[in-house]
Amino acid sequence: MSEGDCRGHGDPVTVAEAEALVQGICFKTGPPRTVGVELEWIVHEPRRPQALVAPERLDAAYVALRALPLSSALTVEPGGQLELSSLPAATLMECVTTMRADLAAVRTALRGHGLVLSGHGTDPWRPPRRVLHQPRYDALEASLDRAGPAGRSMMCSSASVQVCLDAGYEEPGPLGHGRRWRLAHLLGPVLVAAFANSPMLGGRSTGWRSTRQQLWERIAVGRSGAPPLDGEPRAAWTRHVLDAPVMCVRTDSGPWQVPEALSFREWARGGDGHRPPTRSDLDYHLTTLFPPVRPRGHLELRMIDAQPGDDGWLVPLAVTTALFDDPEAAETAYRVVKPLAERAGARPAPHNPLWRDAARLGLAGPELREAATACFMTALEALPRIGAGADVQRAVADFTHRHVVRGRCPADDVLDQLPAPAQGRTFHS
Repeated sequence: MSEGDCRGHGDPVTVAEAEALVQGICFKTGPPRTVGVELEWIVHEPRRPQALVAPERLDAAYVALRALPLSSALTVEPGGQLELSSLPAATLMECVTTMRADLAAVRTALRGHGLVLSGHGTDPWRPPRRVLHQPRYDALEASLDRAGPAGRSMMCSSASVQVCLDAGYEEPGPLGHGRRWRLAHLLGPVLVAAFANSPMLGGRSTGWRSTRQQLWERIAVGRSGAPPLDGEPRAAWTRHVLDAPVMCVRTDSGPWQVPEALSFREWARGGDGHRPPTRSDLDYHLTTLFPPVRPRGHLELRMIDAQPGDDGWLVPLAVTTALFDDPEAAETAYRVVKPLAERAGARPAPHNPLWRDAARLGLAGPELREAATACFMTALEALPRIGAGADVQRAVADFTHRHVVRGRCPADDVLDQLPAPAQGRTFHS
């Protein structure tokens, strides 16, 4: 994310104006037609993955990558992780084909600098280390540190597959935005469990299949939690945004101010003696909230760990797209995951027992295993209907039979390769 207009110039925004602005942009409704994907990767030396790569060396490699004629946007995360964000694609296969081409070009260029990409939800080899020193990340680190060390690990050691889908129709039904919003949150723990791929952090087994999701749970609810699902989505999200803590007040020069326990609503009412917030500040505030599903006009599903292998990412992309954009599959998936709401309880995702079990156990629990099996089988049936190529169908079928129906996730493959004593070590933060 860019630093934006650090000065916050513009007319002050009132609470009523902020509410209207958020309600107007969070769900852009219409026929679900486009799909996108954002892929984060751990960057390391191929033969010495545990070695720290000098920031200057990373900078040189990323300068070369920015000169490539990519279709995707290329950004760098605070710990040096690389992110490629696709443009909205008209079909699943267009998204897959374009991202494959961009990844091939990026991998070739990185090899020239002695570096490779790996798909892990958390860096399994190295401790968290921030290589980007910008006002935004200084402020984010200071804000997250108040809740403990999990924030730094999230910033510097985590990587994900983020699937982006249209919000859906204004009207009710399996492709309506209200149903898709609720489906995203109920399907979320199934996706966490099935694609859990971060049992290691900084050279240690953590005791969790998805340590990345555990880190998000340990970050304050106002920053990483979802709004309540029992209300109208626009109203619920708008309340959540205005009541969420302000990460920073940007300044012309020097460190950005990091207020404590100041909501955007309070800021707009003149709280805490800071300058009044502007529309630019509201836009920036939205980028500092990290719920498992973020409405940005479209739906951004953020709960999936980065996946192993060159093409592992296309399985969660294909499964999620099929379950959302094929009407029959969407209806079936909703019926399958709806009972999980009782397990979740009243706490927001990911700060509730259902999401916690998904991150800790993967598919070892019978309830999530049963739901995942039904959803993956439904996706397999739907993939031909949404035009998925034979190679994508084979990849999903292989993952389904190799992992899901056996109650396994990619993290189990990692743990199988560890010496027995290492498998039981637990990470405490």
